[in-house]
Amino acid sequence: MIQVLEDFLQAFIAGLLTGTNYGLMCVGLSLIFGVMRVINFAQGDFMMLGMYVAYYFFGLFGASILFGPSVAPYLAALAAGPVIFLLGILIHKYLISSVTGVKGSALEADGHYAQLILTLGIALIMQNGGLYLFGSTPVSIPTPLSSNAWELGPLWGDSLSMFVNQGQLVAAIIAVVVVCLFVMLMSRSTLGKSLRAAADNPEAAIYMGIEVDRAYRLAFGFGVAITAIGGGLLASSYPFQPYVGIDYVIVMYAGVVLGGMGSVSGAFFGGLMIGLVQQLSTLFLPNQLQNSAIFVVFLLIILLRPQGLFGKALRRT
Repeated sequence: MIQVLEDFLQAFIAGLLTGTNYGLMCVGLSLIFGVMRVINFAQGDFMMLGMYVAYYFFGLFGASILFGPSVAPYLAALAAGPVIFLLGILIHKYLISSVTGVKGSALEADGHYAQLILTLGIALIMQNGGLYLFGSTPVSIPTPLSSNAWELGPLWGDSLSMFVNQGQLVAAIIAVVVVCLFVMLMSRSTLGKSLRAAADNPEAAIYMGIEVDRAYRLAFGFGVAITAIGGGLLASSYPFQPYVGIDYVIVMYAGVVLGGMGSVSGAFFGGLMIGLVQQLSTLFLPNQLQNSAIFVVFLLIILLRPQGLFGKALRRT
C-alpha cells in the first residue's frame, strides 16, 4: 500500500512539473488563436527553434562559461524568447499578414483555408531547414540539475519519500513566473488592452485608433516567443532534434482545447492537466500509450463540456 501511494505521489509531482512547462507552451498557442483566430501548425517548430537557440546560446556563445552549467541553461531558455519573437514578427509581416486581418477577410472563409496551408508550409520548411542546418542527431543542454533530485521525506514514518528533479522544478518555477508576467501584461498594460480589443472586435478597435495589423503582429510574436521559452526549458531535460515539434504541437493543441479556446489561463491549466494525465497514466499503462491516455481524457471532456474547462459557451439566436 505504501509503495502504491509513493508511486502515485511521485507520478503526480512529475506530472505537475511537466504540465507546468506544457502550460507555458499552450499559453503561446492560445494567444495566437485568441487574438488572431489563426490555427498555427508551425507552433511546434517555433518551439524547436527555441530549443536550438537555447542550445547554441548555452554552448557557442559561452553562456555556460560565464554563468556556470547550473544557471546558464535557464538563461539560455529565456534568451530564446526575444530571438524567436523577432523571427515571428518577420514571418507575420511578410507571410502571415497576407492571409489574416483585412487581407484575410477578402479571401474564401475569411482566409482560414489559406492560413492552414501557409502555416503547414512554414512548418515543413522549418523542419527540413532545421534538418539541413542542425543535423538529425538528438542533442540536449547538459546541466547537473537535471540529473539530481531533492528528497521530500520521509513523509510517513521511514517508508514514504518522494524525489523532485531539480532541473524540472527550476524550469517549472520559471514557467509560472513567465505566465504570471504575461497575464499581468495582458490585463494591466495599454499594450495588453489593445491586443484584447483587437481580439474582441477588430472593427471597433480600428475606430478607437488601434492598429489591428500591428496588434496581430505583436500577438504572433509574443505567442511564438512564449512557446520558444517553453522549448528552451525542455531542452535541458529531454533530447531533441528538428522534428521534435510534431510531437509537442499535438500536446499543445490538446491543452488549448481542454482549457478553452482563447483563454490564456485556461490554456495553462489545460497544459497542466495534460502533464498530469501523461505521467499518472504510466502507473497502469506502458510509456508508449501515454498519448492515448491523453486523448481518452480529451475526448471525455469535449463530450461533456465542448467549450473546454474554462471556455464560455456561445449562445446563438
